[in-house]
Amino acid sequence: MKLILTGLISGIISGMGIGGGVILIPSLVLFSDVAQIQAQGVNLVVFIPSAIIALLTHKKEGNLDSKYNKKIIIGGIIGALIGSILAVKIEENNLRKYFGIFLLAVGIYELIKKK
Repeated sequence: MKLILTGLISGIISGMGIGGGVILIPSLVLFSDVAQIQAQGVNLVVFIPSAIIALLTHKKEGNLDSKYNKKIIIGGIIGALIGSILAVKIEENNLRKYFGIFLLAVGIYELIKKK
């Protein structure tokens, strides 16, 4: 039940475009005794169907601007390749720390940014 609830909350956040991994990865590591690298792998598998549903919904609502898509997709593919290679080479404790620092930085940015 715990995993279904985690998936539900992660899916809602993902569908909003915020990034369900922000919820999913820490939840798996803290509450399900899953290794950080495995949690990140699970996040990628969960992301695919969630992203497809969210993409179709946002497309239907007219929230996609195709002039940005191709360049961002190319950069995203290259970044995902580099990131996945790095992730499997970084020690798990360091990976966890880097992820925490990233989340903290994003949170601080969101708190102080101007509208």
